[in-house]
Amino acid sequence: MDDFTNLAELANGTQKSPVIVIIEDHVLARTCILSILKRELAGFDIIEMPTTSSLNWLSGRDVRLIGLNIGDKQVSDPSIGESLTLLAESWPNAYVALLSNRDDEATTSAAMQRGVRGFFPASIPVEVAIAGLRLVLAGGVYRPLPIIRQNEPSSLKAIAACTDAPELVHEGNGSAKIVPQRTMIDLTPREQHVLAALEQGLPNKLIAVRLNLSENTVKMHIQRIMRKCSAHNRTEAVLRWSGRFSDHNGHIPSRTPSS
Repeated sequence: MDDFTNLAELANGTQKSPVIVIIEDHVLARTCILSILKRELAGFDIIEMPTTSSLNWLSGRDVRLIGLNIGDKQVSDPSIGESLTLLAESWPNAYVALLSNRDDEATTSAAMQRGVRGFFPASIPVEVAIAGLRLVLAGGVYRPLPIIRQNEPSSLKAIAACTDAPELVHEGNGSAKIVPQRTMIDLTPREQHVLAALEQGLPNKLIAVRLNLSENTVKMHIQRIMRKCSAHNRTEAVLRWSGRFSDHNGHIPSRTPSS
């Protein structure tokens, strides 16, 4: 859709559907995003425009979400700050999401501090982005997973490797032998995948998308993980697995049954 046609439709005010606005200065990227969102988010009027200067055409419309592509710029860039201030003042009830070529924690945190409800690095899969947008539209907050470099394994992977490491055992006669260390919590590969997602703070909906599972299956895996970790909730399961509740011998203590 060209800009003239798009703005003309807004001006006539005949459309009553809630609005999602995509602000992207590259025509190809803008039209591709528009096409995907129209297919995935039925019931919304998806509007695309090149800059925030066209937002005045939306007066009187029910704007639910405004997505702004900041490209390689930092959130602290004056032009981005001005745009975010404009959006907050003009559309205080609309959620704001940023699309960025950056995926570092500093940029993500800076966006969250400015009240952004969704931060979407260009590196994430489209199905995760769609699930994240749905989460934001439902009143939640979406931020990317912590970036794990190839030479920096996640703590979950590191701990899993440690539980399989050999252990030096001293015998009574003064000799010693190496024996495999017994894993304290026996999780299936799929449960480990779910636990890794829990460790990264993903809600059930995004875990389901990421692992190609139903939400009910994800809930089932989480319940099993909690039971195996003797945890009251998902957060405690992650903490127990990561060893933060471990005793002086490095073992994960069992939960004391309530009387």
